[in-house]
Amino acid sequence: MTKARNIAIYGKGGIGKSTTSSNLSAALSDLGLTVMQIGCDPKSDSTNNLRGGKSIPSVLDALRKGNRIEVSDIVYEGFNGILCVEAGGPEPGIGCAGRGIITAIELLRQKNVFEEFKPDVVIYDVLGDVVCGGFSIPIREGVAEQVYTVASSDFMAIYAANNLFKGIRKYANNGGALFSGIIANSMNQQIQRDIIDDFAVQTKTTIAGYVPRSLDVTRSELRGQTVVEHAPESEQAELYRELARGILNNDNKYVPAPLESDELKVWAESWSDILLREREEEIKSSIGGITPVSSEA
Repeated sequence: MTKARNIAIYGKGGIGKSTTSSNLSAALSDLGLTVMQIGCDPKSDSTNNLRGGKSIPSVLDALRKGNRIEVSDIVYEGFNGILCVEAGGPEPGIGCAGRGIITAIELLRQKNVFEEFKPDVVIYDVLGDVVCGGFSIPIREGVAEQVYTVASSDFMAIYAANNLFKGIRKYANNGGALFSGIIANSMNQQIQRDIIDDFAVQTKTTIAGYVPRSLDVTRSELRGQTVVEHAPESEQAELYRELARGILNNDNKYVPAPLESDELKVWAESWSDILLREREEEIKSSIGGITPVSSEA
């Protein structure tokens, strides 16, 4: 690849955003690409599973020491040569968490990190609960060309995704990044796919891939590894490779059509009604299938 592909992956806390990002990085590196993953979450744990569960000093940690910063102080090598960076956050109760992203990107540019390592793909793993301030930098200032969001069929994950769409729409006319797809996570039942598929239809977005919940992920992360590293022959690892290939070949970039608050509420209630009806039908079916106990001895 001649020019680095810069990809921002957003998602609410706990949705599997960092798990997805690190497995994508591992899968892309398996394809022979030079990959850099930049954790843009104050917890600074985005790259842990690329380094055997070990955390690395963040950019803000390095700056707080007040010493001259070398590239080796902020860029660390992980699984299969993946370049790992953590933006970090402020000390608890002090400053803006999003500021770490701004500072990290500025410092990486000043140190000519991208020119030195020449990554084929840069993945920005960004907290997506709130799309404002520093957290919007990857989309607001065109740092990333493509944006994906990790979302499940749970309402709060969809709510966060819808807010992200609003942010992309807001900055699209000023050179901001465009959207490229929803990574549907924890998809183990058809109804979960139906909900996320309908949300994509309503917001004029696309599904980049479906990722089921798997114990392979749990086993791997307990060892501080990605599935691609710990269980490379597993079905889940191949699924991440398929997702990585799809993202690599996906040139679709567009502005989503987010739902307004009232529209999202009505949409969510309609699916709640559907789920309640299905539950009632299951109960009726279950009761109808019970064989009465005979009173005869």
